[in-house]
Amino acid sequence: VALFVDQARRLQDMGVDSICIKDMAAIIKPQAAFDLVKGIKDACGPGMRLHLHVHATTGVTMVSLMKAVEAGVDCVDTAISSMSLGPGHNPTESFIEMLEGTAFSTKVDKERILRVKTHFGKTLARYKEFLSQVTGAETEIFKSQIPGGMLSNMESQLRQQGAGDRLMEVLEEIPVVRKDTGYVPLVTPSSQIVGTQAVLNVLMGRYKVLTGEFSDLMLGYYGAGPGEKNREVVMLAREHTRKEEITCRPADLLKPEWEKLRSEALSLSGCNGTDEDVLTYAMFPQVAPKFFAQRHEGPLNLGKDPLTGTSEIHPAEGHQGVITGPITYAVTVSGMQHKVTVAPFNP
Repeated sequence: VALFVDQARRLQDMGVDSICIKDMAAIIKPQAAFDLVKGIKDACGPGMRLHLHVHATTGVTMVSLMKAVEAGVDCVDTAISSMSLGPGHNPTESFIEMLEGTAFSTKVDKERILRVKTHFGKTLARYKEFLSQVTGAETEIFKSQIPGGMLSNMESQLRQQGAGDRLMEVLEEIPVVRKDTGYVPLVTPSSQIVGTQAVLNVLMGRYKVLTGEFSDLMLGYYGAGPGEKNREVVMLAREHTRKEEITCRPADLLKPEWEKLRSEALSLSGCNGTDEDVLTYAMFPQVAPKFFAQRHEGPLNLGKDPLTGTSEIHPAEGHQGVITGPITYAVTVSGMQHKVTVAPFNP
């Protein structure tokens, strides 16, 4: 707690007036939540806004939210009950009810919340392929310390490989991989990098296969972690990528590109020259030109109605619509013609 309080003080000295405490793995216990929030509030004063973000995976964090409220937290994250728990957030309605009889209130309209719950309860089936199979409390995460989004992502990876039954092996492998990286924080993107490497270690053998991203992480291209890296794994990464390890701040090696990007963005039809448009072009150079050119047409809903499954977008004239049966194509590769049949996939 003292370490985090000291970090909060240093952030405040830099001009920060709002801090989010993020616990994606759901490992912050009630007393720790109370001590941390109170410690930061006492050190930084009431002007420092504190936000607590926790997931529900381990089963303890609903109480942690209450203790944080008692300690003076300003904001907490929850999710509507029909889309809560498991590796997600704690249920909004339950948290509101827990505040009954205390000195605290959200002033949320319960009837409106109920309508939100009902709406998303009806749409949930649409997203079944993305839903986690973890519905109870996963106390093993106190050891592996993996965040909820990382857990559901690994489940999906394992199912795609026909190895859904090996999740517990991966959970045991993650602390090993994380230690080898120097204990990088398990947040995006490092959580996905560590998780994917752990999956490969279980399926293929430890470090028999390295992803490019994991190699870059070991070689310092994502910055420095808080601990020492496993030098043997660093050497494997060097052999795998034929890159040199860097020990400085990675961004110091980059050439300034802002003016070049601004010039390129301004040459695009529809670009308004704002920093926001330049950043849009920098992050999405393939998508931005079309977005700028069509922005004046306003937003277009490409999705389907969550309740009926129908779309506002209709097939162009002459289009046969959705493929409902097998279609055979003639494909020529290196002068040889092959017949390829494509059929709808029904898992």
